Amino acid sequence: MAPASSLLLFVTLLIFAAPSLAKKFTVGGSNHWAPNVNYTTWADQKQFHVGDWLDFKYQRDMYDVVQVSDEAAYKACNDSAAIVRYSRGTNFAFELNHTGRYYFICSRGYCWNGMKVSVLVHPAPAPSPAASHHASSSCARGEAGAWLAALSASLGAAALLSLPFRV
Repeated sequence: MAPASSLLLFVTLLIFAAPSLAKKFTVGGSNHWAPNVNYTTWADQKQFHVGDWLDFKYQRDMYDVVQVSDEAAYKACNDSAAIVRYSRGTNFAFELNHTGRYYFICSRGYCWNGMKVSVLVHPAPAPSPAASHHASSSCARGEAGAWLAALSASLGAAALLSLPFRV
């Protein structure tokens, strides 16, 4: 039974240690979620994929984030049929979990000043061995190093668990 449990442990660790391709986007960049920011230009300069995150950072008790269902509600700044409404704290992280267009507005009157964003989400890209091989940023090297360390640790644990220890 030890080899089967070792294999299960190895596969579990490998799955959880694999590097993620998801990105986190701070909505509005350094301007955050606030009035008088051109979110259309901001969103048009990005490419969003399934698994990515939108991080709305805003002033507490002043703004909110409302996901609306369609373009008509988005254009009309209509939050009457909101899908998601968030107003606590100073930020809201939202995972883009399917392809298609997402629409977000501020329902506290600021939508009319442009405080709304629409993003188009594409399928998650397949990992590219060439891209990871040529990655030159220290962040990419750090993620690869962490992944290899986790892989090495899981292989070591699997090897130890398969040894015939007596209790």
